[in-house]
Amino acid sequence: MNKRRPYVRPMDGWWRKNPFFVEYMIHEGTALFVAAYAGVLLAGLFRLSQGEAAWNAWLAALKNPWYIAFHLAALVALSYHSYTWFKIMPRTMPPLVVGGERLPGWVITAGGLGAAAAACLGLLALVWGMAR
Repeated sequence: MNKRRPYVRPMDGWWRKNPFFVEYMIHEGTALFVAAYAGVLLAGLFRLSQGEAAWNAWLAALKNPWYIAFHLAALVALSYHSYTWFKIMPRTMPPLVVGGERLPGWVITAGGLGAAAAACLGLLALVWGMAR
């Protein structure tokens, strides 16, 4: 009896062979920073619920150089994550037709990035105004 072995496709490093998949995996990896930063914010919310002393202790802990380094790394990772998120928007949404012509992908990406930047600046202005 002839017994054939099943074909097993090797899975190690499959994503490194195509630049599209490399960029995709980096995008997905930066989502870990999104989750970690959400955890930091939830910890702050929990400390706020425990009272002023716990809140102030949490704020003091954020001044640790490790936290500052984490925030800088998270800023870079989240900026890249946002850029790649808006970069794939033209490929994932239905075509936008304005004046009988389809909008180019770069216009959709630039519009999304512009809206995100405007929202960040508006939030920064609101927080700055409340802190004064």
